[in-house]
Amino acid sequence: MIVPGQIAGPSTRRSAANRSSSDGHRRLSDAELLASITGSTLEVAASLLCDAGGLGNVGAVERHAGALSRLRPAQRRKLESAVELARRLATARTEPGWRVRTPADIGERMLPAMRHLEREELRTLLLNTKNVVGAVQTVYVGNLAGSAVRVGEVFRDAVRRQAAALVVVHNHPSGDPTPSADDLRITAELAQAGRLLDIELLDHIVIGSEGWVSLRSLGAT
Repeated sequence: MIVPGQIAGPSTRRSAANRSSSDGHRRLSDAELLASITGSTLEVAASLLCDAGGLGNVGAVERHAGALSRLRPAQRRKLESAVELARRLATARTEPGWRVRTPADIGERMLPAMRHLEREELRTLLLNTKNVVGAVQTVYVGNLAGSAVRVGEVFRDAVRRQAAALVVVHNHPSGDPTPSADDLRITAELAQAGRLLDIELLDHIVIGSEGWVSLRSLGAT
C-alpha cells in the first residue's frame, strides 16, 4: 500500500515498459512483455497470465472475467488490440503458397490461427499436384453438427479451381482436439466423395487449444 509521502519501490510497482526500452523486448519475461503492452504493473500482468493459464491462452482472455477485471478499460483495449494483431499475424501465415509434406505442416501452421476461435469453423486448403496450397477457404462458421456439413459445399471451390487435393481443417472450441464420431463419419464421406471427384482428401485436421489431431494419421482417410 502506498501512503502520502512514500515512493513506490522500483522492483514491483514499475511498468515493464521501462525495462523494455533498455533491455530489448526479446529479453522480457512473458509478464513483463504483457505489462509493457498494456501499461499495467508486473503484478497485474503476472496475475492475468496465471488466471488465463499461461501466455498461450491470453488469446482467449475474454473467457477469464476475473483476469480482465484487473485491467483498467484503456489497458483492456490495448490487450484486445494486441490479441487481434496476433490473430491476424497467425492468419497471415496460412495464406497460399506453402507446401504440405506432413500433417505437422498443416497442424502447426493452422493451430495459432484457429486454437482460440469462439465458434467452430471448417476451412479447406486447396492443393495443386505438388501439394502447394493455392487457396484457404472458410466453408462453415458455427455449429458443425454432422447433418450441417454438406459434401458438395466442402468440395465446391476445389472443383471450381480444379484442385488436385483437399485438406479439411476444423476446430473444437472446447479445446479438446479428440475427433468425435461425427468427425470420423464426415471424414469417411468426404474421402469417398473425393475419390469420385478425383480430388484426394489428403487429410482432416482437428484443432484444439493446445494441439491438433490428424485423422489421416489415425487411418480415417
